Amino acid sequence: MDNRAGEMQVFLRVVESGSFSEAARQLFMTPSTVSKLVGRIETRLGVRLLERSTRRLSLTGEGQVYYERSLNLLAEMDAIEADLRQGAASITGKVRVSASVGLGVVAIQPLLPEFWQAYPNITLDLSISDEVVDLYLDRTDVAFRVGRLASSGLTAIRLGHAARKIVASPDYLRRRGVPQSGADLADHACLGLNFRRSSPVWQLKEGARIIDNRVNGPLLANNGETVRQMALAGMGLARMGEFHIRKDLARGTLVEVLAGAVDGDNEDVHAVFPGGDHMPRRVRAFLDFMTPRLRAFLEQAPGYRSS
Repeated sequence: MDNRAGEMQVFLRVVESGSFSEAARQLFMTPSTVSKLVGRIETRLGVRLLERSTRRLSLTGEGQVYYERSLNLLAEMDAIEADLRQGAASITGKVRVSASVGLGVVAIQPLLPEFWQAYPNITLDLSISDEVVDLYLDRTDVAFRVGRLASSGLTAIRLGHAARKIVASPDYLRRRGVPQSGADLADHACLGLNFRRSSPVWQLKEGARIIDNRVNGPLLANNGETVRQMALAGMGLARMGEFHIRKDLARGTLVEVLAGAVDGDNEDVHAVFPGGDHMPRRVRAFLDFMTPRLRAFLEQAPGYRSS
């Protein structure tokens, strides 16, 4: 009989207690039985999970991955059983969510009060960061991502797209002038991002061609909100998703420039999550709630064209 869940529980107890003997005492087993169970896992996987010495045990890199995923899987098993015991009328548990700063602050956070009215017993563990997280290692249930998706085994739901715009404050444009072409960017302070996937190049249309325009400026930030705040403060030009600066454009605190040169510069927005037939009901409830509302939010952009 396959009892991998039981083996995972033994492995977790060994890691958390720090020794085979202490884990055996807590589990009412013999130390040799506990050692054999861990050895069986390592043989089946073909990797060493623990480094053993006379003084202590330590996790290998593979052991750390196995520990974190086992912890997540067993928690999901407990949650599935709890959900089924409580019935469809009451969905409970924690949903771990990751979102970019802009999308999280302006689109997801405003929806949370309504979500909790519908699902008062779901706890959201919300992490807002422009860094791309590993859903498995970070034990994340759902991530909202803006931009091109890397190839992975995750399931993705396309929510729509966001146009990128180049903007600046009226004060900055009065002081430095309004750029008329991509070539003018060399004379402007361009606020950027410091992600590994970012590039100090803004691609702009010039007639039928796409031109790479190298830019530089006083700021490289790890999140779009800092770039937005510095653009509002008159520190330079920013290239940002429309949804993040929608209210600023409507108020006139930021002004779009080079609109024709960025026409069609869109980034897709997705919800990504581990697929499978046994998604916890709390995660399904969260996705079913957020998906149509975020699609509607993106479609509110002026001139939005579905594609």
